[in-house]
Amino acid sequence: MAHVRSYKRSADIDQRYLNNHILPRFGRMRLDEITQEQVVAWLDAKVKKEGYAVGTRNRLHVVLSYMYKLAKRWGMPGAEVNPLLGVPLPNPNNERERFLTPEEARRLKAGAEADDNPMIKHIVALLLLTGCRKRELLDARWEDFDLPARQWKVPMAKSGKRRFVPLSMEAIAVIEQLPKWEGCPWLVPNPETKLPYTSIYYAWHRSTKRAGLKGLRIHDLRHSAASNMVNAGQSLYVVGQVLGHAQPRTTQRYAHLSQDTLLAAVDAAAGFMGTTWTDTDPTT
Repeated sequence: MAHVRSYKRSADIDQRYLNNHILPRFGRMRLDEITQEQVVAWLDAKVKKEGYAVGTRNRLHVVLSYMYKLAKRWGMPGAEVNPLLGVPLPNPNNERERFLTPEEARRLKAGAEADDNPMIKHIVALLLLTGCRKRELLDARWEDFDLPARQWKVPMAKSGKRRFVPLSMEAIAVIEQLPKWEGCPWLVPNPETKLPYTSIYYAWHRSTKRAGLKGLRIHDLRHSAASNMVNAGQSLYVVGQVLGHAQPRTTQRYAHLSQDTLLAAVDAAAGFMGTTWTDTDPTT
């Protein structure tokens, strides 16, 4: 990790993958004890049994494989054979479309409010209302918010630059209801540790299961936020600015239009020229 931190901006993410996944499974084993069969079975179980996304599985694959490459480069005993050598990365199919309907959003709200984790209802609400990335919210600090200006500064976005997220009045109402702890700078911390959550997987899984929304991913809330803006009449350019997209084609992926919006568009187009193309008198 010292080596990774010397050049990689997302090193903290690798540290979480190491602490939460790799070390609990392989931390007590020697490098030459870990077999390809063990690693592949473990990776597959992350998706099939634990419900993680294929992208998460692939990140674990990459991190563990890179550890072996570094160990071999540094001459560490047991690193001669990388158990992930030749193992392909599955296609994560990140372009899967999943958008919450208003009725599903209400069910998710109820499911999150009923959970034992008191923060998950606030986290879900803000993810859906702002369209931000999960890690942006979990690492957010109170000092980054200017509520009178209705603005949230994300110091370091995925693009490597800071960005500003506009806040709806509904989002501000949620923020104003958040609990605060003396000396705690984090917006939505773990109430027990007063530190940012490393993972909210279990609270999210319970909430979606309670709501009957099997297969809904946390990132789908970002998709839904974009879809809601487009269906409310906002341009892709505006939506891209809100979400912090560097490329317009990224926004296009999120721009799901509801059937009602599409029908309204074709009806408007049909009436634009004021010409009726069918007989109005059914008897003629």
